[in-house]
Amino acid sequence: MSEGARIRANTYSMLASLLSAPPQPELLGLLRSIELPPADQADRSDNIRCGWRQIRLAAAQTSPQSLDDEYHDLFIGVGRGEVVPYGSWHLTGFLMEKPLSDLRDDLKSLGLEAGEAHKDPEDHIAALCESMALVIRADDIDEARERRFFMRHLHSWAGRFFADLQAAKSACFYKSVGFLGQRFVEMESQYLNIQAHIQAH
Repeated sequence: MSEGARIRANTYSMLASLLSAPPQPELLGLLRSIELPPADQADRSDNIRCGWRQIRLAAAQTSPQSLDDEYHDLFIGVGRGEVVPYGSWHLTGFLMEKPLSDLRDDLKSLGLEAGEAHKDPEDHIAALCESMALVIRADDIDEARERRFFMRHLHSWAGRFFADLQAAKSACFYKSVGFLGQRFVEMESQYLNIQAHIQAH
């Protein structure tokens, strides 16, 4: 695996961890100690470094208890959280619709069926981020299938989800997660399209 692929997969895995549950003390400590290279405004990845800096600062200003409360208000709530983290809802306005069925078919074809421990449907944003990490790390999945999975199941709605997360009234720490997620999804789309163009020529 190339260094770039490793970084992409690790970023997806970290987003999956942050979006599946509130960060526990060990992860919070890791976020507070993130070390980043100096910013380079000419570098297109500078927005990603800015996102990690925001997360580091936000992690330093919060606590596990406040994160538990924030996560509950944002994603669980009473009946429903302030932000809905499911692809089907963003694409159709309803949960458990055809986008979820299509996703399950694609996951099965890639050998990535969800385990019994997963309680949320596979179109939860955290599950999709982890699926992308697995796709990138898999030796038997080429970039064409990787791009197809991203375009079908994340590109069409993940950016909007992360924008909603940044705008949510309950968001404090998670504003930084929304910023990083939105910039990362934008960069992924550019990268995968560039790779497809290169392969076509």
